Amino acid sequence: MAKWLLVDGFNMAFRAFYGMPELTRGDGFPTGALHGWVKTMWRLQDQEKPDAMLVFFDLGGSQDRLALHPEYKAQRKETPEPLEQQIPVIKDLTRLMGLVGIELDGVESDDLLASQAHMLGRAGHDVLIVSADKDFAQCVDDRIKILLPPPTANPKLGWRVLDAAGVVEKFGVPPAQIAEYLAVIGDTSDNIPGINGVGPKTATKWFADFTTLEGIIAHAAELKPERFREAVAKDADRLRLNLKLTTLRTQSPLPHVGPGEPQMAQLFALLESLEMKSSLAEARARYSEQKELF
Repeated sequence: MAKWLLVDGFNMAFRAFYGMPELTRGDGFPTGALHGWVKTMWRLQDQEKPDAMLVFFDLGGSQDRLALHPEYKAQRKETPEPLEQQIPVIKDLTRLMGLVGIELDGVESDDLLASQAHMLGRAGHDVLIVSADKDFAQCVDDRIKILLPPPTANPKLGWRVLDAAGVVEKFGVPPAQIAEYLAVIGDTSDNIPGINGVGPKTATKWFADFTTLEGIIAHAAELKPERFREAVAKDADRLRLNLKLTTLRTQSPLPHVGPGEPQMAQLFALLESLEMKSSLAEARARYSEQKELF
């Protein structure tokens, strides 16, 4: 079976943007994120040698989650304008490099990625999810793992693979409990409020004692510290709503998506138009076996 890399597009685009200096083309068009993007994609190919790569992007809000919780992700800041300008070009580069870009209006890219990962895993393929988003920890199993990028605070750690044992070490609960764990402690990045004052240490103890969110709710009168008993009992329905928000979809709204093919003439032309000389030189070297086509 094949090895697939599924890339969280916006997660990696933001990292490319903030990890590079403010480079521009001669006319002032920003290119820093573009330089970081192509270098990251090539590094992943060299390092992991996947049989195929798919990149997932958001087109709009998650309609089902917004219907449940209108404030979902409402606190997030607008994408910086220089990055916003580069996103369409990142998508063009992705397609021309043969790395299929996947997006669907009204469906969150996390759900698209998670459902494709499960589809591939069920078919017997090995999957690496490339993202720093903790939500994907719920997808990890024997076939699906996470490839964590180097943390910005400690880049020397490098890229790390997170398997099921790693999920337990990192979060204190196994992959099957991650969505419920996030429902309890909340997720500030998605504007999902948990039980006020309950942090990872308390939540992991509750899951060790009562296994599931429903188990915790059923045993609210036994929880320790005692000060949380009333809050859990009172907010039981909100916790159940939280779980609907934190659970990624496993059934794909899209059919299986196959690997793409590089379109070298168009890629070379785009890199040249962007004045990305070093990336153009590397692209020509990388795809030298296809030069006779141009």
